[in-house]
Amino acid sequence: MDILLNPNTAYLLLVSGVLLTLFAIVTPGTGFLEVGAFFSLALAGYAVYHLPVHVWALILLILSLVPFILAIRKERRALYLGLSIVGVVIGSAYMFKGEGNAPAVHPVLVSVVSLLMGGFLWLVVNKVLEALDIRPTHDLGVLEGQTGEAKTEIHDEGSVQVSGELWTARSENPIPAGTRIRVTKRDGFILQVEPVDHLNK
Repeated sequence: MDILLNPNTAYLLLVSGVLLTLFAIVTPGTGFLEVGAFFSLALAGYAVYHLPVHVWALILLILSLVPFILAIRKERRALYLGLSIVGVVIGSAYMFKGEGNAPAVHPVLVSVVSLLMGGFLWLVVNKVLEALDIRPTHDLGVLEGQTGEAKTEIHDEGSVQVSGELWTARSENPIPAGTRIRVTKRDGFILQVEPVDHLNK
């Protein structure tokens, strides 16, 4: 376990644990990220317990989660994400005490890891959050029950507009163009529809 008490190793474990934790927050439920974060932070915690640390750096690292969680919301995302990254970089770099108040981690290692970590967090977290914000133009799972309009006459086949998009549709009985319709079933990309008036009777 002596290798874990090397400040450089402990720093890398700490950074890995923090990164995996942040990614687990934005993409929950994968399991791999959570397990990786747990083991990395547990090993880093062993080093934190046995090595001299700057308490203020530990507090700053923990508080960095607050702006990160706020960044998940749409408002002022860049500001909060930037604050979180700065807190993580400074907190992890100064966590382990060297001589005096200097950090124990090698400055070259801190510089390289901080640049890579900051850039990686900024790019990946922004992309993940942007992807989560995008709603599909049509959610196939909720088309049933939606209403729309027959754009052509529908019987064996025709076209309807539902949720702002054109769909191929079928019906058991002929439906004239312009009729309000409701989706009763979806078979792949073909909708089974009936007239709204017919359903209300």
